[in-house]
Amino acid sequence: MMDRVLHEVEAARDELVDFAAELIRIPTVNPPGDLYRECAETIGQRLVEFGYDVDYVTAEGRPEHTAKHPRVNVVGIRPGRQPRPLVHLNGHFDVVPVGAGWTVDPFGGLVRDGRLYGRGSADMKAGLAAAMYAAEAIRRAGVELAGTIEVSGTVDEESGGFAGVAHLAEIGRISSDRTDHVIIPEPLDVDRICLGHRGVYWFKVTSHGRIGHGSMPFLGVNAIEQMGPVLEAVRTRLSPSLADTSTAMPVAPPAARRGTLNINAIVGGQAGEATQTPCVADHCEAIFDRRFLVEEGFETTREQIVQLLDEVAREDPKRRYELDDLMVVHPTLTPEDDPLVRSLSRSIEHVLDRAPEMIASPGTYDHKHVARIAGIPSCVAYGPGQLEQAHQPDEWCGIDDMVDSAKVMALTLLELLAEP
Repeated sequence: MMDRVLHEVEAARDELVDFAAELIRIPTVNPPGDLYRECAETIGQRLVEFGYDVDYVTAEGRPEHTAKHPRVNVVGIRPGRQPRPLVHLNGHFDVVPVGAGWTVDPFGGLVRDGRLYGRGSADMKAGLAAAMYAAEAIRRAGVELAGTIEVSGTVDEESGGFAGVAHLAEIGRISSDRTDHVIIPEPLDVDRICLGHRGVYWFKVTSHGRIGHGSMPFLGVNAIEQMGPVLEAVRTRLSPSLADTSTAMPVAPPAARRGTLNINAIVGGQAGEATQTPCVADHCEAIFDRRFLVEEGFETTREQIVQLLDEVAREDPKRRYELDDLMVVHPTLTPEDDPLVRSLSRSIEHVLDRAPEMIASPGTYDHKHVARIAGIPSCVAYGPGQLEQAHQPDEWCGIDDMVDSAKVMALTLLELLAEP
């Protein structure tokens, strides 16, 4: 039975690559969330061909869901002889903006030298396609399962996943009441199992000044200048202290086994990119991305920022700062002795002839919603592609890795859903 299933995966190699390339050619860029419906329907049509009952689930009530950019998720279910156990395969189909530096068409789905190129190839349309063909290989091999397979293509993971997996969890479509295991084929290398991730704290600092004429700046307070001491304090006080933190979680790469802080954006003044105005900037905003460790915890992490701003403000009575929390995600980690982890490990050893490495991700992914909203403890990320390719120019995913990961997922589905 295993050999038949592996044969069907290999036989579908070209079909798998072609489908992943088809998904790449739909530029589902987030923000703003382009062509979500078209991509969901492309996935849904293929799921129908593979014998699934398919639903399109829009994120009604979410602020991201608009008439111009509807948030449309697709979910397919293929029942076995009984409803449970149920394994859910989830992949997001939104991609980040292209950026500069490409030498190939980012939405061309180019196949060259054993690689599939394009924005979203590694992160993570190749993984979603591999998961779908893993389950399909079982059907083509004529194997009837005792349990149920469910597949979802979801939106907005790159901006937090609140209209995607979080919404499916909130309405009970992904839930511990019906779902036993979840595999998310994020690009973390085909011989690794990702057990979880660090925490994230996105926050905004606003510096407040006083508007004045640009020819007499001494009569105003420049908020952009007031942001400078905050940035300097982050560079000279906070960032060096983070270098001394460490976690027992197996975060990869090793440099991410400490707390980190990135300045994501700075916006200030009145002109922006439009028309110049002769004014002293009365406001400036900086957005920060703080990745924190389970050993640090969120409360301590936030208090560091509060204290830093207080210290900088006390140095000059003109300085006024405001802190806004944008998003908080707590660290999560699936135990290594979880049945899903053990099954994937055996499958990787069978397909690749080596034991997998257990890691945790430096960034968050939709595991956070599966664990905290859906209440499902058995969730991992496993799929093709290298994490270092995510969001890069000339992003690519290896075709052999796509096929191997599909074989691994197929064997894992067989083990978890076969008759006891």
